[in-house]
Amino acid sequence: MNPQSQSQSQSQSSEGRHDDDSALSQFLASLMDFTPTIPDELVEHYLAKSGFQSPDLRLTRLVAVATQKFVAEVAGNAHQHCKARQATIPKDKRDKQQKDKRLVLTMEDLSKALHEYGVNVRHQEYFADSPSTGMDPATRDE
Repeated sequence: MNPQSQSQSQSQSSEGRHDDDSALSQFLASLMDFTPTIPDELVEHYLAKSGFQSPDLRLTRLVAVATQKFVAEVAGNAHQHCKARQATIPKDKRDKQQKDKRLVLTMEDLSKALHEYGVNVRHQEYFADSPSTGMDPATRDE
């Protein structure tokens, strides 16, 4: 590589870094004007619970935006799983459900969507000694 082309590549990479730095600065400044769906207090609570504390509100908002994006992606994937599940229902049962036309998010759909992101959700096993276990004591017939 000759010295002239080397200096050009260095100036281009420094310009690229400058553009990246200015874009990052603009993004961080825009976080101060943005009101995320997840309240700052809730994000700060969970950040403090995990051992992270920062006086910079921009970091809290950045975590809130990332969380909001994650929840939106999981919800979108769960919606796709729900549609796929509805498509596999036999036609005679599907015709009855078409009248309602509402999609119902099930734990199965949500579990599949979360599994794609490495979050494993399992139902807690429930064991009962008798059919009345877990019922309100006033309604038991013992």
